[in-house]
Amino acid sequence: MTRQRAQKPKRTMSVRAHAALALAPVLNQRGALTSDVPEGVAPRDQGLYRALCFGVCRALPQLEAIAEKLLKSAFKQRDQDVHALLLIGLYQLYHMRIPTHAAVGETAGGARELNKEWATRVINGCLRRADRERDALLAAVEETPSAAHWHPQWLLTRLEQAWPDQWHDITAANNVPGPMTLRVNQRHHSRADWLERLEGAGLAARPCPFSDDGLTLETPCDVEQLPGFQDGDVSVQDEAAQLAAHLLLDGLDTRPAPLRLLDACSAPGGKSAHLLECAPASLLTALDSDATRLERVRETLARLKLSGTLVAADATTADWWDGTPFDGILLDAPCSGTGVIRRHPDIKALRREEDIDELVALQSDLLDAQWQRLAPGGSLLYATCSVLPEENAGQITAFLARTADARAVAITADWGQPEGEGRQMMPTPDGHDGFFYALLEKHAD
Repeated sequence: MTRQRAQKPKRTMSVRAHAALALAPVLNQRGALTSDVPEGVAPRDQGLYRALCFGVCRALPQLEAIAEKLLKSAFKQRDQDVHALLLIGLYQLYHMRIPTHAAVGETAGGARELNKEWATRVINGCLRRADRERDALLAAVEETPSAAHWHPQWLLTRLEQAWPDQWHDITAANNVPGPMTLRVNQRHHSRADWLERLEGAGLAARPCPFSDDGLTLETPCDVEQLPGFQDGDVSVQDEAAQLAAHLLLDGLDTRPAPLRLLDACSAPGGKSAHLLECAPASLLTALDSDATRLERVRETLARLKLSGTLVAADATTADWWDGTPFDGILLDAPCSGTGVIRRHPDIKALRREEDIDELVALQSDLLDAQWQRLAPGGSLLYATCSVLPEENAGQITAFLARTADARAVAITADWGQPEGEGRQMMPTPDGHDGFFYALLEKHAD
């Protein structure tokens, strides 16, 4: 079969072709999935676009296993957009209520829109066979743990070793979309008052059990539908992440105002904003190594009418620091993201096992560096959105062993579970993400 040379896609494309273009760099491990919708996707198709992109990433190990059985040979790297179309078709057939003729015909037709006419027959044939042999194909691939649990095998192995009694629940929670959770700005309204206002707008929600500022929507919606969103009355933030501000500030309640606070890895700015909402007199520095991502912090603070000092710099260095120590430091460290896979399912494609050792080394460097910026008697809150012990309890144990003036402060709470010197939260289907917290105090001289 002669394959025509790939050309620039046509301007007018179907939602499936747009989704294939978004997924191709993820499959090539060259780009992450975003919630942004391309301009060419009609408003009526935007929900379908997101469902296809995020759904394919969520079920990726299973879909890849099925595709391998359907294809005589794998697609070349330059044809990952075609491979993405095949996965999109399989996801529709097996996991969506879309008529078979649409799942097959319109998906195969997407190859033509990508200027790869040769692939229409390939995709059409594979999807028709997938529909005919559905039960047999599913039974065959689900003999493989990776396909059965929708997680890469290396991660399944690590989860089973770390959490032998909980790994099934962790993977099950990772495989469903997380709820939309809000943080009420209680400088503007009480949670109860804003909940009444929300219900008046026809939106149902329930209070979060562990965050006094949190509400979880029964059904996700566009932020523009939230009363007072543009006025800073409310923000979108998972319940687990909402715990950070209070954990850090509660350890600083005896220190004189204004508090000098540092959010050491601040983008996109939710925790920085929450710190300022809870302690408005504080002098906050929001630090991030990515200047582009730091703009999101600026936008977040501007919407909430909050102010802080934004610095684009490497947090492992001291070049940006004026030498005045901070009373409190939040170190929400870069991590594997294994506690938020349900919100970022492309992690299943992008994260590699060898990344873990690199992340652990970076976290260690960040802890050591930020400790030098902390005032005697001050507190540092270490946080990750990971469920891997080596990034969490193991990291803190190693830090305490090499840091003479550090001590762990016990976190007494009705959320999560004790793990080493910190507290571990697991992802829950209708509740919070997976998170780890450890609170450290620096001995005064």
